[in-house]
Amino acid sequence: MDWRPTTPELKTAEELCHLFRANGGRALLVGGWVRDRMLGLASRDLDVEVYGIPASDVQTLLERHHEVDPTGKAFGVLSLKGYPIDVSVPRRESKRGLGHRGFLVESDPWLAPEEAARRRDFTINAMSFDPLTGDLVDPLGGAEDLRRGVLRHASERFAEDPLRVLRGMQFCARFRLDAAPETVALCRGLDMEGLAPERVFEEWAKLILKGEEPSRGLRFLRDSGWVRFFPELAALIGCEQDPFWHPEGDVWTHTCHCLDAFAEARVGDAWEDLVVGMAVLCHDLGKPLTTMTTGVGIRSLGHSEAGLEPTRSFLARMSRHQDLLDQVVPLVAEHLRPVELYQASASVAAVRRLASRVGRIDRLVRVADADQRGRPPLAVDEFEAGTWLLALAAAEGISSSRPEPLIRGRDLIARGMAPGPAMGQFLQACYEDQLNGVFDSVDSARAYLDERLGA
Repeated sequence: MDWRPTTPELKTAEELCHLFRANGGRALLVGGWVRDRMLGLASRDLDVEVYGIPASDVQTLLERHHEVDPTGKAFGVLSLKGYPIDVSVPRRESKRGLGHRGFLVESDPWLAPEEAARRRDFTINAMSFDPLTGDLVDPLGGAEDLRRGVLRHASERFAEDPLRVLRGMQFCARFRLDAAPETVALCRGLDMEGLAPERVFEEWAKLILKGEEPSRGLRFLRDSGWVRFFPELAALIGCEQDPFWHPEGDVWTHTCHCLDAFAEARVGDAWEDLVVGMAVLCHDLGKPLTTMTTGVGIRSLGHSEAGLEPTRSFLARMSRHQDLLDQVVPLVAEHLRPVELYQASASVAAVRRLASRVGRIDRLVRVADADQRGRPPLAVDEFEAGTWLLALAAAEGISSSRPEPLIRGRDLIARGMAPGPAMGQFLQACYEDQLNGVFDSVDSARAYLDERLGA
């Protein structure tokens, strides 16, 4: 593998390798950086593993040249302040409890690189690179697996950390991999073991934010049996749809296609993409609760509203981000509205009301666009309803925010109204009239109050 230390972090990593070699050790770049380099992907984060030098001596050597953050010292990891570089000594781990935290970790600087590789999760993450010699250390065949697009567990020790199953989910999505049959079989026998919700959410966020083909991750979740831990998603499997509108198949298949369409159009803002991506994932969670076969075909009437509770339960189990919940749920509730309003040639007032409910018209259009594109082989060259809705919203200045109330509590207090429930009800009525176009400026709002309350 070509080694050209062209960035500050790479030059620093090379200097570290020289430093440790000069003191009787050997340092290798390990894990994700090696994998990404072989894929031709940019990767700033570097993990340096030092062999042949005790952990305490590694820290002493580092502190002679760099400021060190010892936060991860208990796990044998030291971070260089100012650089995306972690330095560690090989370690042995023994399973002592449940979940990914239930390990006793002991540093072992004399562990062979081949043995250290076996403690990693997947073969593609078990490769090491020596920048001083140009040698790739790949005892488990990770390079070949990467070339063939295969996700394979590194060893039988994979089963000790159940979080690795969810890591496999997002790796399949990010690198367009298919899991080896033996890895899928191993995952089927694993349980979540009370994994910390925030760690579970972290893997889902990576699927949403980094997945090049999220459907591969969802298929791995299904094939490994781990979809059972997410019953809101499991219910989508086998939930039929009318083949005229959804020739792609059941709701699970549709959701997979929708996520792939979303991934093709990410905007690069992590929060925006997370909110929209989660809404796309959850947009049809109400269909299993509402789908029935009628005389005119398969229908899921009311599925948008029915999807609110499963969306809340899915997100709340693994995230304490109330803002995420508050912003995703309205998108699920309203995901059909862009097409409905467009087909009805709805008024500007209807668009204002929609903006007041959903908060972000631009986000809603992204969700609805992915919904439309997730129905192959039906082709969507342009999402006309979305273009129409965005144009109306832009003209009103409400593409990315709710309409601001033109009448506020201070205006009513100035006219002698006392604060309380009656004021709140009056303000809400004023806002509804504003959305309906009864007034649309500060001056017309003042005239409106003159008429309602007297000059």
